[in-house]
Amino acid sequence: MELRIGFIEEVKGIIANSREDAIRSVDNVRVKMYWKLGRKIVEEEQQGKERAEYAKFLLKNLSKELTSVFGESFSKRQLERYRQFYRLYPIASAVRTQFSWTHYKLFLSLKNESKRLFYQTESHKNNWSSRQLERQINSQLYERLLLSSNPSDVRSVK
Repeated sequence: MELRIGFIEEVKGIIANSREDAIRSVDNVRVKMYWKLGRKIVEEEQQGKERAEYAKFLLKNLSKELTSVFGESFSKRQLERYRQFYRLYPIASAVRTQFSWTHYKLFLSLKNESKRLFYQTESHKNNWSSRQLERQINSQLYERLLLSSNPSDVRSVK
């Protein structure tokens, strides 16, 4: 007795979709963890009297402790990124589950707030993967659209 080809393909589809869902779930938990770490770092820094000095001390020593146990995802640079993530998205509900950590790293790299909001909106609306988002950023979609609507505004974007 042979298995029906359509049946086999349906089972393969279930497995593939479940694997993709699992990856998305893990990434969503990771994004939440990074946001919470950013919040804890900011809260701890705000208690320090000499903020700049304490921030350097805090991140350096926290990184040393965490990397020895959990690896390079907790380097000083990464901890700075988690802090920046929290500062840009201080309301937990503003962190969208649709976006992966890679999306958020790309958003964090955009210094111009209007530009960042544009790419967030377009990513959400068009369901861009992080690769599609990166391609759009690198192709300067925002600047090209701005140029087509108002050429004098482009100089102030970069």
